[in-house]
Amino acid sequence: MQETGVRNGAFGADKFGLEKLGSVYWNLGTAPLYEHALRAGEAQLTAEGALCAETGVFTGRSPKDKFTVRDATTDTTMWWGGNQSITPEQFQALHDDVIKHCEGKTLFAQDLYGGADPKFSIKTRVYTELAWHSLFIRTLLIRPEAAALASFVPELTMIDLPSFRCDPKRHGGKSENMVAIDFTRKIVIICGSQYAGEMKKSVFTTLNFFLPAQGVMPMHCSANVGPDGDAAVFFGLSGTGKTTLSADPNRTLIGDDEHGWGPDGVFNFEGGCYAKCIKLSREAEPAIYDASMRFGAVLENVVFDPLTRVVDFDDGSKTENTRSAYPLESIPNASRTGRAGHPKNLVMLAADAFGVIPPIAKLTPAQAMYHFLSGYTAKVAGTERGLGSEPQPEFSACFGSPFLPRDPSEYGQLLKELIARHNVDCWVVNTGWTGGKYGTGTRMPIKVTRALLTAALNGSLRNATFRTDKYFGFAVPTALEGVPSEILDPVNTWKDKAEFDKTARALVGMFQKNFEKFEKHVDADVRAAAPEVKLAAE
Repeated sequence: MQETGVRNGAFGADKFGLEKLGSVYWNLGTAPLYEHALRAGEAQLTAEGALCAETGVFTGRSPKDKFTVRDATTDTTMWWGGNQSITPEQFQALHDDVIKHCEGKTLFAQDLYGGADPKFSIKTRVYTELAWHSLFIRTLLIRPEAAALASFVPELTMIDLPSFRCDPKRHGGKSENMVAIDFTRKIVIICGSQYAGEMKKSVFTTLNFFLPAQGVMPMHCSANVGPDGDAAVFFGLSGTGKTTLSADPNRTLIGDDEHGWGPDGVFNFEGGCYAKCIKLSREAEPAIYDASMRFGAVLENVVFDPLTRVVDFDDGSKTENTRSAYPLESIPNASRTGRAGHPKNLVMLAADAFGVIPPIAKLTPAQAMYHFLSGYTAKVAGTERGLGSEPQPEFSACFGSPFLPRDPSEYGQLLKELIARHNVDCWVVNTGWTGGKYGTGTRMPIKVTRALLTAALNGSLRNATFRTDKYFGFAVPTALEGVPSEILDPVNTWKDKAEFDKTARALVGMFQKNFEKFEKHVDADVRAAAPEVKLAAE
């Protein structure tokens, strides 16, 4: 077996059972991985210098194909209501078949860290059969200093093989595609999909399983920090502005997607960013645009001119989920440590297409846990196939239910305790619609959102006068300099007040129905934080 690159010779591929490979390329950097990917026809070079690959049938994650081994480690700790299981025997069969499949193949290996806080990071070794996948995961996780590679011993091992086709009967899955995780052995096997994001999210899922027991809160959020060390975290589902709003030129970006909150504060899980880039423009998001156009960026399913190789971020003909992966250092004001102190503000973003949630509202710790467990936003026509003209609510527990190995209430309780311990101000921000629901109203002005967020983060909003919202019970500011007062109370922006009331009551009912599954698992104060408006006519 031919081996190239810096590695720990005493802990090689043979430790994972990979003893009959053709060759292994260890810890290659950006330039050689470009060369391998281009030579193999895996990807193409764009005019601006980025590497652009297509992911085939899978242009996003496939949650229905994700499975966890059910054994003594996970039997009573795993949230089986939101996760699928396979037996240890099925996983072992998959492992054995994958090892056999790799015989004679060339693999690329990267030794990386998941987590910027050394007390809680997980040493991760990733084997891939595609060079661009190796570059992707090298970009998204944290790269050790070169001197550390010679003694690197992985705690988590991942193998990513798009060419391997699973057998549902033998391996326990549902299709030829599969993400299988064994938390006892700390092994992840990804088969049948070229979508690189499966690797990133598998590391996140692993940290989500192990960190809560250490008193660390894993979070699907972006984070930044002000010049005075005042950190802020931003929760939000896709399309709510999580990446955009955390990329504030006046604050330092800690990270755009995955973080932990431990005894010393907030820390990034990653060393790169994975931005959705449909309709990306330099005018709207200059830092993300520039990072996506340069050498070292990895673009997925982005359309470009076959002759000039100039990319067209407006073209969603392959998928609306076009992506750009780039290292954090490509963002000029990004943190070089990936760490900050305890957050002073926690923001939950919702693109409310019903147009009834205020542009900003302050939450009590109990309300924060309620809305964290709810994980609300709304989908509108055009974002997914099959959606009609009416908005559809989307509730994703903890703003990331597909990545939660433990019961959502466990994360919610941990977050509630951290909020109380560190006296964190909590906010819900509507980046969706005002003046009516989707199709009638207009999108919340970004200038209004930024002004309100700035006031929340710098502490000036604390001094505002607040009213109690009739429908949701949270505190809403009645005035802020530079913001039209009528926009702060959504009913004032609707022409049809009766329709507003009807729509607001309907949304409250959706929240109440969704939260029924959590009511037995939360304290009385959290249950009391639910919207209380009666659905019947008053």
